[in-house]
Parts: sequence; C-alpha cells; structure tokens
Amino acid sequence: MSLFLRETIKPFDKLKRTTNKMEEEIKTVFDLQEKHKFELRKTDAKTRIGKLKLLKQALEKAEAEIYAALETDLHKNRFETAVTELFFTYAEIDHAIKKLHGWMKPKSASRTMSNVFAKNRIYYEPKGVCLIIAPWNYPLQLIMSPLVSAIAAGNCVMLKPSELSSATAGVINKLISNTFEIKEIACFEGDAEVSTALLKLPFDHIFFTGSTAIGKVVMEAAAKNLSSVTLELGGKSPAIVDETCDVKKAAEKIAWGKLVNAGQTCIAPDYVLIKDNLLTDFVAHYEKAVRKMFFDEVEINKDDYAKIINLKQFIRLNKLIEEALRDGAVLAFGGKSNEKDLTITPTLLTSVAEGSSIMQEEIFGPILPVITYNNLQEAIDLVNRKEKPLALYIFSGNKQNQNKILTETSAGGTCVNDVLVHIGNPNLPFGGVNNSGIGSCHGVFGFKTFSHERAVVFQSKLGLTKMIYPPYGKKMTLLKWLKRLM
Repeated sequence: MSLFLRETIKPFDKLKRTTNKMEEEIKTVFDLQEKHKFELRKTDAKTRIGKLKLLKQALEKAEAEIYAALETDLHKNRFETAVTELFFTYAEIDHAIKKLHGWMKPKSASRTMSNVFAKNRIYYEPKGVCLIIAPWNYPLQLIMSPLVSAIAAGNCVMLKPSELSSATAGVINKLISNTFEIKEIACFEGDAEVSTALLKLPFDHIFFTGSTAIGKVVMEAAAKNLSSVTLELGGKSPAIVDETCDVKKAAEKIAWGKLVNAGQTCIAPDYVLIKDNLLTDFVAHYEKAVRKMFFDEVEINKDDYAKIINLKQFIRLNKLIEEALRDGAVLAFGGKSNEKDLTITPTLLTSVAEGSSIMQEEIFGPILPVITYNNLQEAIDLVNRKEKPLALYIFSGNKQNQNKILTETSAGGTCVNDVLVHIGNPNLPFGGVNNSGIGSCHGVFGFKTFSHERAVVFQSKLGLTKMIYPPYGKKMTLLKWLKRLM
C-alpha cells in the first residue's frame, strides 16, 4: 500500500492542487500514520536507533545538496552551515543513539502509604502522530532536531518546512521521501495554506518553532483537538553588561552571537544594557570585533556574511533603523544596506529610546541597540517590563551581580559570560517561558517532549487499600492514624 501511495501521492512539492485535493492528500497520510502509530509504539531501542542511523546516513549523503540549498536560501557560508546546521544535527543524533536505551527504561518512583508494598514505575510511551512545523532561519537544524527526538520516542511524524527557505525545504522533502515510508514520516512543502490544512487535524502533539504571533495561531488550532504543544518562539533577548566584566571579550562574544546568520537567530542578543561608563569602550571593541570577523578591509566580506531571507524582512529591518534614528538614536556603526543582494551591514545604535519600535519587537537581523544604565536595578527593571525572553545573557565578574540578575529575572535560558552556547549542550533543556515558548527540547528533554510519562503501579498481594473501603462507620478512628502517617 505504501508503494502505491508513493506512486499516486507524489512528494508534496509546491502542492499545485486545489485546496480540497491538497487537504485530501494530507488527510490520507494522516490516516495512514494513525494506523501505523500502534506498530511504532511497540518498537524497542534497537529499532529506533536503526532509524536514527538511517537518518544520519541520509543527511551525510545529501551534504552537498544541503550546503548548496543554504547558500541559495540564506547565503550561508559552508563552515557556518556545517557548525550550526549539519554538525549540530549529527551531534543530536549521536547523543540520542548513545542514551536511548537508558531513556526508554521505566523509572522507579518512591512508595507512599497508599501503596507501601507496591512497585511504582514511570513508563515512556510515544504520543502517537506528531506534527513538526519549522522556520526558515535554521531550516535544517530546526526541523531535524525535533525529528530526532520524535523518532527516539517512537512516533509517526508529519513535517512542514518553511516555504521561505524553499531550496532547503526541497532537499528535506527529497531526503525524507527517499528514506522513510510516508506512513511513518512524511514531508509537506507549501505555504500557509498547507500549514492551515495540517493544523485542522487531531495530532497527538504539535511542535512549532517560529514567531510568537504564529505560535498563538498554532496553540489556538491545537486547542480545538486538545493536541499538546511545544512552542519554541523568541522575543527580545537582552545582554546585561556590568563594570566588573572584560568589556573587550563581552563585545566580541556579543558581536558573534548577534551576527551569525546575519542576526536571524532566535536566541541572538537582541539589545544590550550596559553600565553608562562602559559605553565608549564597548562601541569601540564591538566595531573592531565586527570588522575582524566580517569585513575584508573596507567592505563586508559576503563570503562569510549571510543575507536577509527576503525583501519583506529587508524592508522591515531598514524601517526599524530609520524609526530608531528618527526617535533620537545615534548610529554608532554600520547602517548600510544593499537591496540587490539583501544585505544589511552590522549596525550598532546607541541612545535608543525604550519606546522606539526597535525596542518593542524582536529584531531578527544584524541591528543591535545599546541602552545605558546607572545602576544594575535599572537594567533588571527594564528587562522585567518586557515579556520573558527566550535567552538572557549576563556579562559580569561579580557573583553577587550574576545571582541578582538570575534571581530577579526570568528567561528560557541564560549564559553567564557567553552567548548562544547553552543551545549546544543536549544535557540542558532548551525552550522558552510564557511569551517566548512552552516546553523544551534537545536530548532527554526532547525525548520526554514527544513521550507520555505513564504512571504504573504494580500492587502486591499485601496491598492495604482495602482498609479504606466502605462502610466507614467503624473506621473513623483510623483517620487519626492516617493523618499521622501522611
């Protein structure tokens, strides 16, 4: 039957069909996966590891196509693609392969008075049929990473890559179609109409990475079917720099974290809060670091520097710069743009008004606003006036200041004296909080995201629960003993 479907339902590239026909084809695949999920839930670690190895082999075979696709979509340098997309995914697969036997083992839980002689266990069972919707900024990593977790947990999966990174989406579709049967993993290319059709279906779990605005749409759609969701969103991730840090190192790290992928990174430093007496040094060190990393003498080195994804985003980013300058911001560095190749040079703005548009929305580009503060509490208060960010970065050599910021703020994740690196450790959960996301991923946390933790009690022959059965008339004195034992 799957062979027949491969011939009759072509890979879902572009989906040049009527809406009804497209929805029918999606529903056909969903129904196949609904039936097949009961087989997958019986698979052992060895079988799932085999599928993960198959995925890695397929990625390795498609490396040349992946490099070319990301060059087309985002003008990504081959080295940057390797580190942030491919090698990241390989590390995620290798970690899951190494740890999966342990993740799948039932975990013991402590006894209580209600089951004092019983064995208590937590079993991890697949959620079932899952939908993964990925964004365009890291179009390979952000679809493959949750896919690895979904496979490890034993699920069927339907994938929706972003149409904005269409070259990479095509490679992913081809790779998945040639590696897995659609009753297990299927990929759908297309625009928002395809996403809308997918979100009508009663998935067991939906994993979405993207903007907060679309995350709300996904959550609303999921609520109609009571589908559980993981939302990996974004927000304005601040970097707080105090007078006890090494300003040069802080500027270098912030510059790298801000400008990798031309700032189109969900955990990129979105703005800097810096002690007022450090501003001049920070600006000088930031410019020097940027020139060293991304410039070839006078001009930007476009071999190492990514482009903006499309004209719409290019126009939006330039408008943010214009409005910030109109509101009183000072252009400390950069500000040049080239519509022909969709490039915006690294841009640093100082004296930025808190009410300016650039301080209200996630920038998602190579523009960095800098705001000064007189005392650390001012910086903390500004952060707390905004929605909780996906990441928060602390640059400080003072442990009291570090602890104060950690205690008095909330964020999805935090690095102290560095940026971005927390996402690369699969032993840490990665995810947002409230406006920046729901749930977490990577490593065992991703495995649990795509699993249901099922409580199981194996009662012994000496179970005491009969003591609390009715009739209750002669058992009131038992309450005193129960209260003492609880």
